[in-house]
Amino acid sequence: MDDASRHRKTAAPRTVYEGRYLRMVERGTWEYSERTHSGGLAAIIIAVTPDDRVLFVEQFRVPLQANTIEMPAGLVGDIDAGESIEVSAIRELEEETGWTAARAEVLLIGPTSSGSSSEKVAFVRATGLRKVGPGGGDGDEDITVHEIPRAEAAAWLTAKLREGYELDAKLWAGLWMIEHNLDGTPRG
Repeated sequence: MDDASRHRKTAAPRTVYEGRYLRMVERGTWEYSERTHSGGLAAIIIAVTPDDRVLFVEQFRVPLQANTIEMPAGLVGDIDAGESIEVSAIRELEEETGWTAARAEVLLIGPTSSGSSSEKVAFVRATGLRKVGPGGGDGDEDITVHEIPRAEAAAWLTAKLREGYELDAKLWAGLWMIEHNLDGTPRG
């Protein structure tokens, strides 16, 4: 692939449909979705409790018509447009799990599904965790929190998959980032 093909720009976007939270866009021969608020960025929070348990959330997801297992996550800036990724991540962690964090570190930002959406996701490592409430999400959410020993997390996820849960594939990237820096070196 030559450099011109690799960086090809297509026609200006044309909105085909716009709802409260998403819009469908056509650009040349491509159709894709965009978020109508929050800048199109979500944060996935990698969180391990002081007693070495990984935090996962379970919730019913309407598009899949199934319960999913995910790491805590949420839209950046959906409450306050000026909110940083780190502040959004800590707020979402507390809302969904009942745990707060002393620190949040953005590890990586990249596309979630580059062929169908302009949305990006930030992997955020939360540290200095402290339990402050029950979690469970906001008034529109029904979230179950799972605190799984880190050494058992992958096996637990595999068991949930066999039970019929939908699992966010980013879970395995998150598990890897608990113990590794992005360059593959062990996290000290």
